[in-house]
Amino acid sequence: MDITIRQAMPDEYETLGEITAQAYLGDGLLDFGESDWYLGELRDVAKRAAAADVLIAVEHDRVLGGVTFVPSGGPMADISGPDEAEIRMLAVAPEARGRGVGEALVRACVDQARATPGCVRIVLSTQRAMHSAHRIYERLGFTRTPERDWNPIPHLNDISLLAYELEL
Repeated sequence: MDITIRQAMPDEYETLGEITAQAYLGDGLLDFGESDWYLGELRDVAKRAAAADVLIAVEHDRVLGGVTFVPSGGPMADISGPDEAEIRMLAVAPEARGRGVGEALVRACVDQARATPGCVRIVLSTQRAMHSAHRIYERLGFTRTPERDWNPIPHLNDISLLAYELEL
């Protein structure tokens, strides 16, 4: 596996946005499919990159996937506090799955959290159906923190995100 993890460059934002959107759509993770408001957020890598660190996995200049790393409760944070980093929007292109790309991206986030002064843990939210991602998180030592589970759309009772954390 000759995969490099690095910061996304502006000319790669559109590609990563489409990989992320298609991963969520293809896996049935958007409750409202093509009309889901979150699809626009998934595609807007420039917005994420302005507020957080967007890491990508590349192989021979081909983007395979990416993740958003939110250091110490930054503006893109959903559940993290001031002494925590957060992982968001992990996605791997379907043709690159099963090759360790997702795990490499999560490991890069853990390394970045460890290098962030004052950061004591890294947290993330995940959907119940993201079983492959759960296996990655658990393999890397993340533990479920049910007390941090939350609903991003409170008026819809059936949407609940599971929380995980890793003490650094």
